[in-house]
Amino acid sequence: MIVDIETIDEFLIHRTSDVEAAVRQAAATEIMPRFRQLAAHEIDQKTGPHDLVTDADRKAEQYLTEALTALLPGSVVVGEEAVHADPATYDAIQGTAPVWIVDPVDGTRQFVHGDSGFCTLVALALDGVVQASWTFAPARDEFATAIRGRGAVLDGAPLRSGSPVPGRDLDVATSHPDYTTDAQKRALVGLWVDGVVTRPCGSAGLEYLAIARGELDAVAFSWEAAWDHAAGLLLVEEAGGAHLTLAGEPFRITGGNALPFTAARDAATARRVMGLLAAGA
Repeated sequence: MIVDIETIDEFLIHRTSDVEAAVRQAAATEIMPRFRQLAAHEIDQKTGPHDLVTDADRKAEQYLTEALTALLPGSVVVGEEAVHADPATYDAIQGTAPVWIVDPVDGTRQFVHGDSGFCTLVALALDGVVQASWTFAPARDEFATAIRGRGAVLDGAPLRSGSPVPGRDLDVATSHPDYTTDAQKRALVGLWVDGVVTRPCGSAGLEYLAIARGELDAVAFSWEAAWDHAAGLLLVEEAGGAHLTLAGEPFRITGGNALPFTAARDAATARRVMGLLAAGA
């Protein structure tokens, strides 16, 4: 049945499952056949040896770009690989058209090394506000969806981030030192205190999922790229969590955030982590 879509709300009522199907098909067609099967010529560096791209990234993004804009005519796509090729593409996040924010393989380094810790991230935003998100870890067969104001689910079951157990150390995943400025390193050092256990992050999307399911207490990140954060931040919000920047404001996908920022299982934990980051800054 063809449905005439007039608003984003109507789209999300009628077509959310179609978006999920497109994400799953992109993974089945372009990502998983290459998992642990990549040839050397299918892997390239972008900005350096820690910033990799593969044929799976490029082809999955192309598939999603075509599929998602067909589902929502008039929408545009901001994808990690397209922005790398043409940075001006990123400006669409500031525009008035509905925008799909796509990271075809979040955790490319893990993907290249045959580790299952990668995912596909898709978010739908309007006027700079994320309205819905889809997070798919195909090697683990886990699919999480969030719709603003309607909650978050993982494989159909509601997600609840809950709160850290009082008296236990906070588990916090942080930006890898390779991707931080000296000032950001000083801020992150603020987390090196009793009561906090830190580790470098893996796939940002999967770290956000871990917060949403109550397995990780918080993250502290130092970069703004919307494709890494848009889907996961909504997932955390709709599971009951919160996020704050160094300015004490929620993170904005349109940019201009005071970094680093945190996302956490609840508002109190977000404030605690941000206080430590501010003390170190």
